[in-house]
Amino acid sequence: MRIPRLFAVSVAVALGISQAAAAELDAPSFLENFNLGGYSSAEFNMHPGGKTDSAINEVGIILSWENGSRFRFLSELDLDRPISFHGDDNAVGKDSYFNLERLYVDYNLSEKLNLRAGRFLTPAGRWNLVHAEPLVWTTTRPLATSRLFPLSTNGLMVYGAVPMANNAFEYSFFAEGVKDQIVNSNDIPFEDTVGARFTLSGKVNWGLSLLEFHENTPTRPSFRLVGLDFLVKHEGWEFSGEAFQRYYSNYSDGGSGAYLQGVAPLGNQWFAVGRLESFKRPTEGSSARWLIGTAWRMTPSRILKVEYVGGDGEQPGSPKGLMASFAILF
Repeated sequence: MRIPRLFAVSVAVALGISQAAAAELDAPSFLENFNLGGYSSAEFNMHPGGKTDSAINEVGIILSWENGSRFRFLSELDLDRPISFHGDDNAVGKDSYFNLERLYVDYNLSEKLNLRAGRFLTPAGRWNLVHAEPLVWTTTRPLATSRLFPLSTNGLMVYGAVPMANNAFEYSFFAEGVKDQIVNSNDIPFEDTVGARFTLSGKVNWGLSLLEFHENTPTRPSFRLVGLDFLVKHEGWEFSGEAFQRYYSNYSDGGSGAYLQGVAPLGNQWFAVGRLESFKRPTEGSSARWLIGTAWRMTPSRILKVEYVGGDGEQPGSPKGLMASFAILF
């Protein structure tokens, strides 16, 4: 993705909406309600066979604005892998790139209806929406959550929540307005994304994701995707999972993926983590993985993770072997 072009388009959308709210904002209060934060992580990986590499994996800066009006603004800019070490090859900036994760404006119409315009994380499953390193239990990300659908969407979203007895029903409908661009060579180009997500939150949280999109490759295949996910927590225990099935436009198999993950408390903020996952993509074949590890959530904003990933061969963005990482919110 070339940041200047996308940034200009997203800012233009945001400014167009903001002009309608100019009467609600006075300059001093507008400037006082910005919040700056972010996150960072570092990781180490010993691959099967003994090869090692490590990196300052990411530095993310989040800027948000909210003053109690109907408008909210959020942006997230990541610098990925600013420093990396590959055996004896030390690199500063060699593998780095900027990634505009999010840049959008929200407008609240009512408690049950909101509008969003700009660049946002695609509401497909749970992991994609909370994938920042300090918020997840493992250093590695399941392949099913990163290689089957577009991770971000540049466009419009309608979303909201409706109370239902002891549960809450949430919905979102979204569509791409500006074609995404490639961040690095491992990215898969998607376009013409439209979709919806529905969740029911209670003792068990359930989610249903529906998407349609094209891959911007020479044959430009069209896909429809169905995703199911769940999350349940109880006294420090946590179980979660996601499953996705893609279909070509003629309803033949277009790839699939799933994972199941469990987290068990060990005491003193230490947790045991285990995961099983499978992945199939027509151009990449299929693979099965397993993970076992531990995580020390020393504070709500700091987490140390150690894990071992085994199974089938390594995939782009999904290494194997012994891994450790430290992540922090600030």
